[in-house]
Amino acid sequence: MWKKIRYKLEYGGLLITARLVPLFPRWFVLAIARVGGGIASMADRAGRRVALANLNAVFGEEYSASEKRRIVRRSYQHFAQTMLDLMWSPRLTSSNFHRYIDFEWPQELQPGENVIIACYHYSNFEWLSLACGFRGLRGTILAQEFKNSVLEPIFRRLREQSGHSFIPRTGGILRVFKLLRRGGSTAMLIDLTVPPGTSAVAINCLGLQKSVTPAHAWLHQQTGAALIPAHCQPLDGGRYRVVFHPRIKLSANVGVREIAQVCWDTFESVVRANPGPWLWMYKHWRYRPTHTDRSYPFYASPNPKFERMVAKK
Repeated sequence: MWKKIRYKLEYGGLLITARLVPLFPRWFVLAIARVGGGIASMADRAGRRVALANLNAVFGEEYSASEKRRIVRRSYQHFAQTMLDLMWSPRLTSSNFHRYIDFEWPQELQPGENVIIACYHYSNFEWLSLACGFRGLRGTILAQEFKNSVLEPIFRRLREQSGHSFIPRTGGILRVFKLLRRGGSTAMLIDLTVPPGTSAVAINCLGLQKSVTPAHAWLHQQTGAALIPAHCQPLDGGRYRVVFHPRIKLSANVGVREIAQVCWDTFESVVRANPGPWLWMYKHWRYRPTHTDRSYPFYASPNPKFERMVAKK
């Protein structure tokens, strides 16, 4: 009963927010994100603990304790800005989005060529998607389902306004495969942790082994669609730049694990140079090898399937 009540409250709160935020001036939305994100970084004790553990495992003594707390606060603020900007996005159009988002067509991608855009939870990943759509780089995109399914129509409406089509991740890979074979395009977020097994590969992520999806690599292999990593770079004044990394070009006999690793490697230097915009409060390293010289976050635990994935070459 409590879950049903909570889900209804979440739906009502999101619906009101989605209707109110587009009425606000841009500077006010930026201010809400800064203040709200800062408050969330202090109030969300569990998320803050995870974020600090992640930073300690990755950077060790490279940053002081106060600098790590500052990075955590910035991470919450960037995520708050991303969500509020998605609510504010009905004010974006194909004619005015360039006021807020710098976008240059990927140099190695020919107009009309089908492509897989491999994205990361870095800064405003929602506006990266919208900007691609406004510039004509549209596709069918896999989206993680919400536990509260009644929220999905609101998010789908906001995410599809620049011409994309969003489908659930569950069972969606086959649909995307068929679409790519017909010359379509897609995009997916590839830095989330997935359970070890046949649908996962282990990569080195910021010095720690991580279980991730190889879906983008497999689709690239099976369809020949171009594979281009991309991220959204925050700029001053609440603006952004969509950054396309070099097109992944590997020999035909390279496996999906190697492709997934190369995709991440094109992005890792971005996180190291400016860690604040990444989603540090997420449990990126849920699994750890039994024998390792690196310290993993407190929530990481050994897993036999993950052990075999790490050992597999």
